[in-house]
Amino acid sequence: MITKEQIARINELAHLKKQRELTAEEASEQQMLRRTYIDAMKANMKANLESITIENPDGSRISVKERHDEMMKRPEHHN
Repeated sequence: MITKEQIARINELAHLKKQRELTAEEASEQQMLRRTYIDAMKANMKANLESITIENPDGSRISVKERHDEMMKRPEHHN
C-alpha cells in the first residue's frame, strides 16, 4: 500500500523535475516511488477483479478469474 506521504513526494519530485534536472538520488527515489505506486495499483486492481462474480444465464455464478481461465483454454486463444 502506498501512503499519502509517498504520493505527495511523487508529486513533489514531478514538480521539481519540471523546474530543474533531478539529482541522481532524487531520480532514483522517484523511480522507486513510481514502481511502488504502480505495484500497489496493480495489486488493488487484481483484488478488485478477483472479487467480481459473473452471473451466468442459468443463474450460476463464476469468478472473473475462473471465467478468464475457461476462456484461455479455448482453442481460439492458442495461436
